[in-house]
Amino acid sequence: MIAELRAAVMRADLERLGRYDEYRVRQRLRDSFSPQHTSVIMVRGEFAGCVTVRPAEDRLWLEHFYLVPHCQGRGLGSAVLRTVLQRADAQGVTVGLNVLQGSAARRLYERHGFVVEAEDPVDVFMMRPPGVRAGIPADA
Repeated sequence: MIAELRAAVMRADLERLGRYDEYRVRQRLRDSFSPQHTSVIMVRGEFAGCVTVRPAEDRLWLEHFYLVPHCQGRGLGSAVLRTVLQRADAQGVTVGLNVLQGSAARRLYERHGFVVEAEDPVDVFMMRPPGVRAGIPADA
């Protein structure tokens, strides 16, 4: 179910970047899926998406954060992200992620204090140190 959601949600951005592959878009999730670090998002008893928060050496990695299309743009993503960031702040840990170049999701992350660490032609790597308030850049 999550692999299918990933394929649907990422299709437009991957096609725009000339990188959509019907098989690979699902296999990349299967290759990196971490069930012990993944939460399923439910709304009124219905599957609404998922998010993975995987511990790494110096940070938590926010991965596989997908919402079904009819749940996007309604504040659910911000609510989930606030919860993830509150938990990371309580641990005093930086959160890192990558988002596709040109993805609308980048604006969500920027609103919550993420800043660009690096980028390449396909991905933008972002991070948010602990304690950064939403809407205020980390370097302010």
